[in-house]
Amino acid sequence: MESNRLQKVGRLIQKDLGDILRLEARNLFNGAIISVTKVSVSADISLARVYISIFVVGKQTKEDIMTLITHNKKTLRSLLSQRIRHQLRIIPDLAFFLDDSLDYAANIDRLLKE
Repeated sequence: MESNRLQKVGRLIQKDLGDILRLEARNLFNGAIISVTKVSVSADISLARVYISIFVVGKQTKEDIMTLITHNKKTLRSLLSQRIRHQLRIIPDLAFFLDDSLDYAANIDRLLKE
């Protein structure tokens, strides 16, 4: 169970990283819509596990966008550090994971309708 402090740090990172991904989507990710669904922070705040949901625009796949995100991880961490440097002493390393809970829920809904 996470402490209140870790939950607050997770929400702070989720909010700011969501804004960054929304603003930089056209430049870095070819216009894909990326939302941060959950952020889990380690106890020493050295690692943030970021769960993202991707809506692909065009011919790309979710795996292509995940590759772009991992390729631009340093840029995203730098942009995040500019936003939260006064709230946190340590800027955590970012680990991105695909959150497929929306796809799973849509599949369950489709199966129930059949």
